[in-house]
Amino acid sequence: MKSPYNVYGRRTPSPGGFFYSPTSSCTDASSSTVKKRNPVAVAARSVAGVFVGCFTPPENEDSKSYQHSEEFKPTSVSSNPANNRRQGSKGSIYGSAHNSTREIQAGSMKFSMDEICRATRNFSPSIKIGQGGFGTVYKGRLEDGMVVAIKRAKKSLYDKHLGVEFQTEIQTLAQVEHLNLVKFYGYLEHGDEKIVVMEYVPNGTLREHLDCIGGNVLDLSQRLDIAIDVAHAITYLHMYTDHPIIHRDIKSSNILIADNFRAKVSDFGFARLAADTESGATHVSTQIKGTAGYLDPEYLKTYQLTEKSDVYSFGVLLVELLSGRRPIEPRREIKERVTSKWAVNKFIAGETILILDPKLERSAANNLALEKIMELSVQCMGPRRQSRPSMKRCAEILWSIRKDYKELSVSDFRSNSQRSASVGRE
Repeated sequence: MKSPYNVYGRRTPSPGGFFYSPTSSCTDASSSTVKKRNPVAVAARSVAGVFVGCFTPPENEDSKSYQHSEEFKPTSVSSNPANNRRQGSKGSIYGSAHNSTREIQAGSMKFSMDEICRATRNFSPSIKIGQGGFGTVYKGRLEDGMVVAIKRAKKSLYDKHLGVEFQTEIQTLAQVEHLNLVKFYGYLEHGDEKIVVMEYVPNGTLREHLDCIGGNVLDLSQRLDIAIDVAHAITYLHMYTDHPIIHRDIKSSNILIADNFRAKVSDFGFARLAADTESGATHVSTQIKGTAGYLDPEYLKTYQLTEKSDVYSFGVLLVELLSGRRPIEPRREIKERVTSKWAVNKFIAGETILILDPKLERSAANNLALEKIMELSVQCMGPRRQSRPSMKRCAEILWSIRKDYKELSVSDFRSNSQRSASVGRE
């Protein structure tokens, strides 16, 4: 899987944990400064039966071995010492293969509050691109023309829990480097302002695409590619970081889509280091964090967090990709309100085709992929973590599904072409 975003570096946090700037905040900056404004089967059905019986929704084939696959491992790090600050702005400013940002070492950039204010037009609502529990995200343009995403923490970060989330995100971002994770450029703490500067991914979120907000429909091939990208990213977090990381908030609105329709996982505010298996630990006991509809029921009941909680969320995401529905649909009739439960029931009843997003074609290739992906999803959402596959295994299965899907798609195309030619001769 190729991607133009092929240079991810590590960073070393400053002794205090944050870059500090003595510069004044936006409201205190001089007017001359602020006013400048730059624009994822029988065994599966058995598991499914148990799943339905135990499901408690929250209220509010052979495949290639990828043990040494470069898809999961860190990419090379730029060794150019000149890259300790932004390079020139030649080429596209939207993260194309020619963007100068690909030569920036992750986390190496330093910012002043004045610069952040100018980049966001003093945090103008007109360039706001996201809103979450942590704060607000803006599309910013730096002085050299580089476009970035700027996350501004809520002032309620006086709340110690949100403060911990900010520090958790920074510490996690400082450790990770993967093609399918949003790249981290730097951060700033100034007074009560806490800012994270990250790669701007221009094509919106997966949820926006499933809702067809831009008017275009993601075909099943694109959805399968996105599932594989996410599986790679989470496999990397679970297996290839210095210490395994549990994301804890895998959901469609945290999956960003690049111009080439490949996926990047974002938002590490709920991330936790996994249990130290070398010391014999099997889980981390922690308070519940995550999003309703994606939360692992076993984690909800026991407060025991493991990598398999991410696997459960990934299973829900696969159902979302197949159906186009949100995990919780409060306006539907009761039996369809929890999408994963509804989908599993359809799968058990042998009515998997009814799960398919009505915007997608019912072709032989789509039907085959639907059945196989849904089978994997049911495994991921098993009621007990021991029965769920690892994220690495999920990625392997999805690779195999994609291979079969592409072969059948070609066969479908040839059959349709021959049929059309035959009709034309008649």
